[in-house]
Amino acid sequence: MAASKECILGIDIGTSATKSIIIDNEGKVLSSASMEYPLYTPHPDWSEQDPSDWWNATIRTVKEAISKSNIDAGSIKGVGLSGQMHGLVALDKNKNVIRPAFLWNDQRTLKQCQEIIEIAGGLDSLLKLTNNTMLPGYTGGKILWLKENEPSNYEKAIIFLNPKDFIRFKMTGEFATEVSDASGTGLFNVKERKWSNILLDKLGIDFNLLPRAYESPEISGYTTREFFLQTGLPEHTPVAGGGGDAVIQTTGSGLIEEGILGITIGTSGIAAMGMNSYKFNSTGNLQVFCNNSPSKWHMMGVTLAAGGSLQWYKNNLCKYELNSAREKNIDVYRILDDAVTSESPAGSKNLVFLPYLTGERCPYPDPNAKGVFIGATLRHTHADFTRSIMEGVSFSLKQVYELMTDMDKNLSVEEIIISGGGSNSPLWRQITSDVFQLPVRTVSGSKEGGAYGAALVAGAGCGIWKNVEESIKVLNVEKETLPNSSNSKIYKELYEIYKVLYPTLKPVFDKLHGDV
Repeated sequence: MAASKECILGIDIGTSATKSIIIDNEGKVLSSASMEYPLYTPHPDWSEQDPSDWWNATIRTVKEAISKSNIDAGSIKGVGLSGQMHGLVALDKNKNVIRPAFLWNDQRTLKQCQEIIEIAGGLDSLLKLTNNTMLPGYTGGKILWLKENEPSNYEKAIIFLNPKDFIRFKMTGEFATEVSDASGTGLFNVKERKWSNILLDKLGIDFNLLPRAYESPEISGYTTREFFLQTGLPEHTPVAGGGGDAVIQTTGSGLIEEGILGITIGTSGIAAMGMNSYKFNSTGNLQVFCNNSPSKWHMMGVTLAAGGSLQWYKNNLCKYELNSAREKNIDVYRILDDAVTSESPAGSKNLVFLPYLTGERCPYPDPNAKGVFIGATLRHTHADFTRSIMEGVSFSLKQVYELMTDMDKNLSVEEIIISGGGSNSPLWRQITSDVFQLPVRTVSGSKEGGAYGAALVAGAGCGIWKNVEESIKVLNVEKETLPNSSNSKIYKELYEIYKVLYPTLKPVFDKLHGDV
């Protein structure tokens, strides 16, 4: 066994899997373990999971990460939690789960979201209370849906928790959340970093149904003896507040200060930036949340199907490539990249893709939006369709970025830090660099996702680093992609076409969503 050192455990409760990692005080990843679980769609637009799957995956991955790390578990000084945001787990008086958890991409609550905006006194009044509109994915609409559609389950509930906070409860026995995840409920006063009692009163939601909100590095509880017996992590290990995944994975990429744009291409897509001061979200088009650093805020826009669009395409329209990848024992995405690089030019021969396969959140909060390929001709090849998906996702993230610059006209961005599964593709990094005409860089640790950011934040909370700003200094640039200026004109022209497509097709999307 290696010599004892100061280490931190980061746990990320993702949509497809839970991941646990252990890092040391130099930011080096010592071990990693993950476990997948299913997602259920019992009705169209519904998206649910069984919280016991998250818990079983947490136990297994923490135990495995400790075993693989070759360290004394006593050297783990703290635990950080990350998790899919906006979910809803309801517990009864016996602290048992009442029903399957609603997920972030569940789209059933449009009616309730509209009701919340109306009850608040309109969008302007809601923004003054929370600095965010109420989106269909947010927790607030889910609570109202439960109250209206499953009143008996609502009456049983004694607490509503986000996914990572359910795991915190199971680990520590404490009901708690933290400010970044609480911001994503749509019920949180982001400016004052506390629950909006005014909005809760208007909605008739008991304040006691929501957990205490800590700052992200704050210690929110300590692990139990039962968790020690299940995993080997010592009892009384401190558990920091942590963060919602969309926020904390950007922290894990070093994005705290203004001036650096974070792009995450995972299942969803995120364009995000730290804010040195609070800014009013006057249009409600962006999400303005509390940052993992107690003195800062975070603005972002989330697209619902970024890497998810390419994954759908790969699973359904790339059978030949999947078989070839199995035969050659290589990553199917490498085969797709290679084909695009050799066969398809920038702009995909004017083939455009709208990545609205699961509706959209930003820049258009519209669950009726649909995925579209437009401009197809006989000259287009399979590689053109592949490239157009990557370009369409990059265009959607550029639209989000333009909302940021609209909010702050003085905003100046010099570089992009990219993370998520899409960042592993040299082709997608180049497309992103060319669309934005900015350098695109990857940094150490970012490929570990929210679990790495959670570990950094916990390290700040338990004293390994002075604060979150100090913790991100362990990150190093790994890869750099510079923009190809010769592609600038192509992408500018195609982007202008891309921007008019949603407004043009909106009436069609609404009809297709019905029983046509």
